[in-house]
Amino acid sequence: MNNKETKGIELPANYEELKKSANRKSNWRERLDAVEELGQSKNKQVIDILTHIMNGDSVYKVQQAAYRQLKRFGEDVQLPARKRGELVKGLNKILVRIKKSLPENHTYSDFKEKLQKMRMDIYDTYEGEKGADFEKWLEQTWSALSKR
Repeated sequence: MNNKETKGIELPANYEELKKSANRKSNWRERLDAVEELGQSKNKQVIDILTHIMNGDSVYKVQQAAYRQLKRFGEDVQLPARKRGELVKGLNKILVRIKKSLPENHTYSDFKEKLQKMRMDIYDTYEGEKGADFEKWLEQTWSALSKR
């Protein structure tokens, strides 16, 4: 028996690309797609990546997808609890800084655009986590930010 047979199914041909996609912090949809595709190949390396994502991804939907794939593989795993509160450390400070960098009479659209350009990771994490409520949440957060 060769080494690959002892570790399960061979890695997908595009494994390296999927591994990069699974770790791309500014695109939760790409991470979700990578998890789904990785879940087609039961292999120790794939299980390690899925376990890492399940335990540490910033978007709960992605964590859940990794958990489902691991359970499908027969792994003994527990779905982590959904994070509460701030998903990105120092979020308020970061958002205040972005708001202050804009002209005094800027619009919500100006703020949203600058957030996307400066901190796509934050934008993406909260968009993935808030889903349909994202726009409402972001606009409320923007209007509540200190204007100092």
